[in-house]
Amino acid sequence: MNSPASANQPRRDSPLHMTPAEFRRLGHMLVDQVADAMAAVPLGRVTPDETASIVRQAIGAGRPLPEQGTPAPEVLSALVDRLFGHSLFNAHPRFFGYITAPPAPIGILGDLVASALNANVGSWRLSPAATEIEAETVRWIAELIGYPAGGAGLLVSGGNMANLVGFFAARAARAPGNVRVDGLASSRQLVVYTSAETHTWIQKAADLSGLGTAAIRWIPTDASLRMKLDDLRRQIDADLATGHAPFLVVGTAGSVSTGAVDPLRDLGRICRERELWFHVDGAYGGFAAAAADVPDDLRGLSDADSVAVDPHKWLYAPLEAGCALVRDASALRNAFAYHPPYYHFDEEVLNFVDYGPQNSRGFRALKVWLALQHAGAEGYRQMIGDDIRLSRAMADVIAAMPDMELVTQALSITTFRYVPADLRPSVGTTATEAYLNRLNQELLERLQRGGEAFVSNAVIAGRYLLRACIVNFHTTRGDVEAVPVSIARDGRALDAEMRATTDR
Repeated sequence: MNSPASANQPRRDSPLHMTPAEFRRLGHMLVDQVADAMAAVPLGRVTPDETASIVRQAIGAGRPLPEQGTPAPEVLSALVDRLFGHSLFNAHPRFFGYITAPPAPIGILGDLVASALNANVGSWRLSPAATEIEAETVRWIAELIGYPAGGAGLLVSGGNMANLVGFFAARAARAPGNVRVDGLASSRQLVVYTSAETHTWIQKAADLSGLGTAAIRWIPTDASLRMKLDDLRRQIDADLATGHAPFLVVGTAGSVSTGAVDPLRDLGRICRERELWFHVDGAYGGFAAAAADVPDDLRGLSDADSVAVDPHKWLYAPLEAGCALVRDASALRNAFAYHPPYYHFDEEVLNFVDYGPQNSRGFRALKVWLALQHAGAEGYRQMIGDDIRLSRAMADVIAAMPDMELVTQALSITTFRYVPADLRPSVGTTATEAYLNRLNQELLERLQRGGEAFVSNAVIAGRYLLRACIVNFHTTRGDVEAVPVSIARDGRALDAEMRATTDR
């Protein structure tokens, strides 16, 4: 095959051009700096206690847009130091805050290659290798969590978008009439059922889809924060009696606050009986279905019509990487596909533009595909299981401490609060509960600013709690044993300060 004619033409003079030698030299420099910075993360603070003005000053914010370019070595020289010196590190072994995992190193390298290729994974013709890799990644994810073979899916930005994809697939499949052509006015008021513990993505979905948030039926939960089935059945019957159109039930596989898992098998049976779409939000807990010693209800996600999972959570992929799975590929095409004349895509091959809301799509799958090969299914079962066991170990430490109260432990999330020993007899009274809420809210603020460990919060039955979530392959037994001790130490100091202020 002859070389392209452009190969023999003089190179265009472009300000962004780099010679291969220059790219290689700068790339080696950056990889060395990043490797050193990553190695230093466990030795430092989880996050710096800095104001926004300090961070802006560190990155040189406030300058006008440069009129003239700056040589690449100068632009990159201090980049790594600036970023790693003024950021929060979810790769720190004591980061237990939000459900964000440390990036797998092979995924970091995968992102480099994906950026170099710069494939637009909207159509097969534009990205043949990347499309096939994404399709295989989707199949492997489904296999890992026990979702039936023969379905389909795609990689998206994260859990919110993966859940929205499932929501729109359900709307197209179950709404009376042709809602995509005639709009919502063509059908009875659609309603959706979900647990009171469901993530706020459901409100975004109801809003953006045109249903409105009043279409959400928030079903109460039991003492374990699982959806109450009898309440669900009664609400469906009530809506049918008033002329509404039930179309979707959302089950949660690992709630954000506590890791609670809804009775997914029972929800699946109810949906089959009532001919409703069954969607499972497994953005956090879905991958735990691969591990041993987890709630049996988690396996019930295999009954769902659609499932959302988040590889940048429990597959430890670099952001962004969410995944939407469906039992039937036609459900995605029926929800998203259009074929205007300016698209000349072969319909005999997989075109992801037909499967979701994006046309231009980055090569997100590569980092996940590489990591699945690197660790293997057994490696992921081990790492996810280790995170769960470490969370249980933290709960055991908390339960044994006289001035800490363990509230919940499920999957890899533990919720608790600091309770001064002398207030234990009055726990539950209005005055004590109000004080404990103020105490733990201020304690969280100090913990997050202190840098020794990073936790977040949950509110359960009016109690303001501290929350530790472990999706971190760097975390050790020593970390989970040390953190509650340091939290109790800070709690004692803060309690003394607050009481001294009140006494004055």
